[in-house]
Amino acid sequence: MEKLQFLYQLKLIPSLLEEANWTDRENNIVQHHFEELQHLKTIGKLILAGRTLDMDSSGFGIVILEVDSEEEARRLMENDPAVKEGIMTATLFPYRVALIRD
Repeated sequence: MEKLQFLYQLKLIPSLLEEANWTDRENNIVQHHFEELQHLKTIGKLILAGRTLDMDSSGFGIVILEVDSEEEARRLMENDPAVKEGIMTATLFPYRVALIRD
């Protein structure tokens, strides 16, 4: 069966756009989020993850997955620690990588 690709876009909740509002809780969630993405990379489900450097409402992150189904992609997105703990919102899109650097 051919793998499917999906992109999910992450946005910080508005209150966290101010760095002063971050606590150890949010920092720990983001660390766990990063560790989960590393795990997905290790098991071959993550193609790419990153974020814009804008720390205002225009900023966002993306995660590009290669999985068996939309349901799997949605489950991974909803279980992303940053989403699950409510510090980021996420939107899932069907996606296809057209070009990638070797």
